[in-house]
Amino acid sequence: MRETISAFFDAQLDFIFFFYGLAFLLLGAICFAVAGEGPRRAGWVMLGLFGYAHGAVEWLDLLALVIGDGFAFEFARKALMTASYLLLLEFARSEAVAAGDGKPGRWIHVPLALIIIVVAAVAGLASAAAVARYMIGFVGALGAALVFAGGAPALAAAARPYAYLAAAGFALYAFCAGLVVAPAPFWPASALNSDRFVAVTGVPIQLLRGLLACVIAFSVWSIRQHQLAQELSSRRFADYLRRQFVWTIAAMMAILLCGWGLTDFLGAVYQRNVQAETRSDLDLLASRFVGETAALSGMAATLAGAPSVRPTGEGEAPQANEAARATLQLHVDASGAERGLLLDASGGIVASAAASGEKAPIGGDYASHRSFREAIGGVASRCMTYDSTNRDVVYHASAPIRDTSGGVVGVAVLGKPLVALQADLRRFDRPYFLLDSDGVVAMTNRDADMSRPMWPLSTERLREAERRYGALDDRPLLERELGESNWVALEGEQGYIRRRFIDTEGWSVAIATPTREIFASRVLGIIVTLLVTMMTLIYLIGQERRLQDGIQMEKRLRLQELARDLGQQAVTDRLTGLFNRLKFDQALASEMLRSQRYGVPLSLVLFDVDNFKAINDSHGHQTGDRALVRLAEAAAKLVRGSDILARWGGEEFALLTPGVDGSAALKAAEKLRASIERLGVEEIDGVTCSFGVTQFTPDDSAEEFVGRADEALYLAKLRGRNRVEMVSRSPASGGLS
Repeated sequence: MRETISAFFDAQLDFIFFFYGLAFLLLGAICFAVAGEGPRRAGWVMLGLFGYAHGAVEWLDLLALVIGDGFAFEFARKALMTASYLLLLEFARSEAVAAGDGKPGRWIHVPLALIIIVVAAVAGLASAAAVARYMIGFVGALGAALVFAGGAPALAAAARPYAYLAAAGFALYAFCAGLVVAPAPFWPASALNSDRFVAVTGVPIQLLRGLLACVIAFSVWSIRQHQLAQELSSRRFADYLRRQFVWTIAAMMAILLCGWGLTDFLGAVYQRNVQAETRSDLDLLASRFVGETAALSGMAATLAGAPSVRPTGEGEAPQANEAARATLQLHVDASGAERGLLLDASGGIVASAAASGEKAPIGGDYASHRSFREAIGGVASRCMTYDSTNRDVVYHASAPIRDTSGGVVGVAVLGKPLVALQADLRRFDRPYFLLDSDGVVAMTNRDADMSRPMWPLSTERLREAERRYGALDDRPLLERELGESNWVALEGEQGYIRRRFIDTEGWSVAIATPTREIFASRVLGIIVTLLVTMMTLIYLIGQERRLQDGIQMEKRLRLQELARDLGQQAVTDRLTGLFNRLKFDQALASEMLRSQRYGVPLSLVLFDVDNFKAINDSHGHQTGDRALVRLAEAAAKLVRGSDILARWGGEEFALLTPGVDGSAALKAAEKLRASIERLGVEEIDGVTCSFGVTQFTPDDSAEEFVGRADEALYLAKLRGRNRVEMVSRSPASGGLS
């Protein structure tokens, strides 16, 4: 069961790298959004850079899986991984400093980086990567966990659980990424490593790292969302964020599952094509072996039945005369064999022959060969052996020699090295392996794999193989023995191998098809998943931004409306609704300046209610107030929109008329007086007003201008009230009127 799970996840490793990297890239984007311009911006920027860098590392690992790896590419990935962990460590360090905990400065990164460089130079990249994870990755992730756990109490209650969740995610990530490392030739990397983890659990450690990356990213995102909700103080936005969180999680899970399904489907299509092509290539390779050896088997049968070889009497051994030797030589030369033998029933050599120019073989324990035992039993047989002297695979065809009564009295043997076949097959475009009965590579087009066991062998079988082959490279190419077809890792590279037996002694031929193309076809599914993920996130972020902007706009509009209301209240008389003295003074200064600059006429009318104290005394202040309100409403209807009508104070009012000279203002005041005189007010027999009018001159100050209008009003009071009087600046030009 564990092996089945492991094989399944091995086939999905590309998608695991994809979503692992995607989670960290999202973490980077979220951290930069959280950073803003706050006092702890530097720490969040460091965590964001870690997310971007580490996400890029995982996607580079995916690229290595698809296009293959090399030293330079591996060096770049390991260097970027180390840099990402230094950024994570700097996040923890800077946050500790911001919290007031005096820790080492940034200089601490220099000796750490130097140690990794020295280890890489001395022990290699694998050891350097393991040390980087131990010294920097583990410490940095654990420090980040402490930062989130320590900062949780300062957050809003709703955001606090997510801070603790992020802390737990980083703590577990410290174990999965900082302690479970790639195998390296030192302890603890030799004991606790990713291979051992897969062997025990059946699950690649990259899957757990990716899941923890998702937990961390969504936790930080949730913290940011609650910070936004707190800043906006909007219940509607907070409710939306809760719904958005659920929908985002559901959408991401659906997209990743569908993307995985699409990726797996595309990979499965290519796998079926690979299997069909490999089966066809194996059939071709097997038929090539058969074609090379069938003729030799036929010639061995012909040799065994030759009259000059068969004994003349019953129970006699094969003939050993000159005619028999000549026939044996003829068959050796005709078949292209390297050697030929006529053996008696005990395996002794009766006659031998070699190809032209070759020395005839002598001696040898032929009776121990399985093919001899089968042939002496009456069945034509074939087998292959390895010639350790010439380092060639030799094919032996054996046929029984019968006496006149049909009894088997000897064996005819033809042996041929498969040199020509090997030369032809070296041009085969896929790796092929001719394996002996123990699984040792006897022939291949990969020179580095010659005489290597295909799978792990016991000590006894290794010794036996060394007797046949000499010194062996005992490193197996595969982790386990091949079946008929297997998806395996051939020296770290995923591949599909199909195997077929080609003789009765267990020799077999296998063809390997690298599955780099399978991962390349699966990349299409990964790209589609990435695009859909990006579009979904852009939509969700856009919706959130739209709502956030809408709420902020509503708040701005409310503030503006409130400001307008407050501004209006500041310049409005609360009783009458007219402008107050403050607004009048502002307008007076502005209009005087305009009149002086552009020569526009400007006039001022002051008026107050006649005998207002008597009204209050006789009818009460409320009635007096109603009279003022009624008078203000009537006056407001009779003035122009450009005029400034204000309550001057008490029962006094002021009317500023831009663009109107004194005579026109006098007529307007008279019209206003007459209208007020006709105005009816409850409980009062009648209300009248006295008016004072004057025109502004460029040399006037505000006090002089208002003083003349007040003087005119005083004249109106003196001359009997309920009348309009005008005072000009120079008596010669108008005096009193």
